[in-house]
Amino acid sequence: MGWLVLSKTDSPFMVGVAAAAGMAPFFFLGILSGAIADRVDRRLVLRFVILGGSLVAGLMAFLLLTEVARIWHIIALAAAAGSLKAFFGTMSQAYAYDIVGPERALNGLAMMSVSHRVGALAGALASGLIISAVGVGGQYVVIGGTYILGVGVLLGTRDVGQAAIAGRESVLRNLLGYVELLRGNRTLLILMYLAATTEVFGFTHSTLLPVFARDVLGVGTVGLGIMTAANQAGGLVGLMFLANLRGISRKGLYMFAASTSFGLGLMAFSLSENFILFLVVLGVVNACASIVDTLYKTLMQSNVANEQRGRAMGSWVLSIGTAPAGHLGVGGVAGALGPQRALLINGGILAFINLASAAGLPRIRRLV
Repeated sequence: MGWLVLSKTDSPFMVGVAAAAGMAPFFFLGILSGAIADRVDRRLVLRFVILGGSLVAGLMAFLLLTEVARIWHIIALAAAAGSLKAFFGTMSQAYAYDIVGPERALNGLAMMSVSHRVGALAGALASGLIISAVGVGGQYVVIGGTYILGVGVLLGTRDVGQAAIAGRESVLRNLLGYVELLRGNRTLLILMYLAATTEVFGFTHSTLLPVFARDVLGVGTVGLGIMTAANQAGGLVGLMFLANLRGISRKGLYMFAASTSFGLGLMAFSLSENFILFLVVLGVVNACASIVDTLYKTLMQSNVANEQRGRAMGSWVLSIGTAPAGHLGVGGVAGALGPQRALLINGGILAFINLASAAGLPRIRRLV
């Protein structure tokens, strides 16, 4: 989508707008998705959410292949896809915890993220070639097909999971319980704040990858596919590290170390005009990003009651829903100062926030 918007508008800022449209539903639907996740059979809802994703991708493909797509169509469909992803994020993370239980939660959530990264790695390498061969419209046909395959796989899930909640209250009661949860659980509030700052100043770097590919490194769509693959490969390395840890203590300390390294890695992009060096830095940055994101999801669910884990993941979705501010900000700064300086600024802010938080929040640093 980033390449599509850049080719239509020639504006890094509009790339940020499209990315913001895709993330805005996370903010508005986070609380609702959490309340619903604690009420329904999560595995069943996931099937319908992924089927909806195939419909959105199919509509995007139709508009592009018939050459009637306008920028507002793209932004609207980005928002529709974001709405589905908000529910998918809440349901899938809570269901993964249901399956493995609290003792193996970190390993299980890391392994689920590994599967996402493996698929994204293969898709990233293929997407650059597909776009260069048949265009972005053809790429969205492929995306719609993979969603349908995903629904077929999920039909094989027969069990609600060992840690699934036994009693379910109404969605309205869960919404009211949300207020009580956030009022009484300071640890969850702090984790939400840290996740939000990491999303705004860290994860939004991916918005600028098409700009780096075209305007800084000059490598085109195939190069963008390789960059996205390096992005996913780095994340995969970080997740495999987490998935193989046994009896990890001081998860809070790991979280702060990974977040600070994430920020320092973003600052290193200002020195990366060589394509190979850029790929190395990108891999390291996303190894740190995947580690800290998985730790956020694990700690949020581990520090609430079992019947509140859906709402905890709704809180995570709400936190990453602050990303539109980051996408718009990094797009605007990149348009004014260039993409390298934009990431230098964001990385410095992210590293400072986490160093200060680690020093000032010893209770969070000692979370296990």
